[in-house]
Amino acid sequence: MPHRPLRVLRCALLALATGCATVTPSSEWTDRPLTADRLRAAAVTDGDLGPGYHVTPVAPGREGVQGTGRRTSDVAACQPVLDAVDPGGPASGPIAETDLSVTLAADPGGSVHTGLLAFGPGRAADIQAELDRVPAQCGSFTSTAQGVTAAGRKGAVVRTRHRLARLDTPTPEGADGATAFILTDESDSTSPVRRALLARTGTVLAVFSTTGTGKGPAPAPDAGLVRVQVAKVRKAQQGR
Repeated sequence: MPHRPLRVLRCALLALATGCATVTPSSEWTDRPLTADRLRAAAVTDGDLGPGYHVTPVAPGREGVQGTGRRTSDVAACQPVLDAVDPGGPASGPIAETDLSVTLAADPGGSVHTGLLAFGPGRAADIQAELDRVPAQCGSFTSTAQGVTAAGRKGAVVRTRHRLARLDTPTPEGADGATAFILTDESDSTSPVRRALLARTGTVLAVFSTTGTGKGPAPAPDAGLVRVQVAKVRKAQQGR
């Protein structure tokens, strides 16, 4: 683990570059990783969110979009954004992961995929900094994936052209930083449009993603869900 003065300096520099909030140096809990059990306990429930929300635990996975295997960017620098929006979150070795699907009664057809990923000290901030750099290099790029047939067998290779746009977003209350972007698949007007918000709280990245199409853009993740989930992660890292 780096000495605290160096770690604080790194966070200060990151704040200037990406707009993330800094953490009080004496907050030792921010460097304490969460175990799998504590991460699961930090995930939101129906009771946390109140009437109108329904939370369903889902199995983490790396299957990519429906009908394909994991998507691989033709440009290595662009891979982090695919890993962020595909099931399973960033492919950077989280030590624990919990995934949820959250639906709202007001929008039965929509849902917010929520992934909580716990990392070792400093790693969550590094991943977010890496994602902050991606839009400048990857406004347009291509990915390749192995197709999957209805019977579950390998199909033809699928190549997709993507367009990436970073979104200005405030850091949610209680979080240490936030990154948001929209990823558009450009095959046709019915291809998926994915919107993601990554909120970093200490050693945990919470990834909130929604899906739309060219005809129906992906909505912003529900603000109430984001606020409550960040608060639960913060309490878990404080040992409360």
